[in-house]
Amino acid sequence: MEKPTIAAKMPALVTLEPGPLAWCACGKSSTQPFCDGTHNGTKFTPVLFKVAEKREAWLCQCKHTKNPPYCDGTHKTLL
Repeated sequence: MEKPTIAAKMPALVTLEPGPLAWCACGKSSTQPFCDGTHNGTKFTPVLFKVAEKREAWLCQCKHTKNPPYCDGTHKTLL
């Protein structure tokens, strides 16, 4: 089973603007934590989500969260 690349072992604090967004699930995007299409040709697809109003959020960069796109602390358990 193909596993995502760990982009970082810490979440990214980002300001989310209202509208649709795409979170990188493969870990290879150069625009972490957001998708830039690098997943093309892999089994990974971005996680699409919508934000109703501007806000800050911690987005996962280890790509192992159980609550994508949001960090759930899983990065603390990775070797």
